[in-house]
Amino acid sequence: MATEDMIRFLNAPRTPLEGVPTEEEARSIVSKRYPGRPYCIVEQWTVFEIEITPEETTKIQARGQLPLLLFSHSVVEDSEGRFDAGDFVRSSMCVAFEEGVFFETRNTVYVLQGPGHKQLATLQEVFAIT
Repeated sequence: MATEDMIRFLNAPRTPLEGVPTEEEARSIVSKRYPGRPYCIVEQWTVFEIEITPEETTKIQARGQLPLLLFSHSVVEDSEGRFDAGDFVRSSMCVAFEEGVFFETRNTVYVLQGPGHKQLATLQEVFAIT
């Protein structure tokens, strides 16, 4: 990504959001609400609303997905042991985003802990983050 594009992306407007306050609360809620589902508690997160064409939106929705991706700078806990505490994670496309704290993909329920953001972005911008 060109430097000026990265600067624009890093300075783009963000909407502040608030996840569950503690790891204990996140674990308790997800085990009751999604029993048996793999989960990943994350902090320092951003939900990216992907900028796509109406045709692309139709295709994504036909697959039962939403044009949303999650990026977190820090995994708190992964129930399946796929990620270590402190790892970053980028999700696949969202299938449900409920109550502003449960970001569900086909394979995982991500529980958003603490403060985070929602931001418009292109797929190129999201995949440039590491």
